[in-house]
Amino acid sequence: MFRRAIFLALATATLAACGAVPSGPTRSPQSAPRPVAISPDAQMCLAGLSDAGSRFSPLPDRFDGPGCAVTGAVQLSAVRGDRTQLGISNIGPVECATAQAFAAWARFGVDRAARQILGSPIERIETMGSYVCRNVAGTERRSAHARAEAIDIAAFILADGRRISVLGDWTGGSREEREFLRVVHESACKRFGTVLGPDYNAAHRDHLHLEIGGGSFCR
Repeated sequence: MFRRAIFLALATATLAACGAVPSGPTRSPQSAPRPVAISPDAQMCLAGLSDAGSRFSPLPDRFDGPGCAVTGAVQLSAVRGDRTQLGISNIGPVECATAQAFAAWARFGVDRAARQILGSPIERIETMGSYVCRNVAGTERRSAHARAEAIDIAAFILADGRRISVLGDWTGGSREEREFLRVVHESACKRFGTVLGPDYNAAHRDHLHLEIGGGSFCR
């Protein structure tokens, strides 16, 4: 028994000298963190979003069921206007290319239109959300929201305190407010594949649906 103990001690010392026995506590392979792989395309998108002055956090990929996934997405907290940061409320995960299109539209299509038509810059854009695992209403086809590729816009808060909403001002607002909403709708059509508003159907009476997608459909 004594000889066995000496042998084990010598063997352990030899292995330690070779680096085979760790000198302190280590984590098991199962508990070690796994590095998150980011594709070159995703890296370019994130860099472009950052260069545009947006504030955001990259999100881990997740899969919530057939046709429902959040991949290459970010959590936006603000985008840049011409003069100040524009806040965003109630927004969830947004696929990076969709976030880029939204950031450009917010600055060049919304903030500038507000100053030119309404005489005040934008302070915040109110949304009705982005990602949700669901089908297009009345169909068995997955919505772009199920891929975090769409954002629903409810209203715009101006720096002077006014709130311009799709529901209240598309037809019921002043001439300038109605013009502003139609200008930002038309501007969105230049940056998104699908844009739906109150003139499309009753389901969109209270928001603008902005979807990156392919093709071109503007109503």
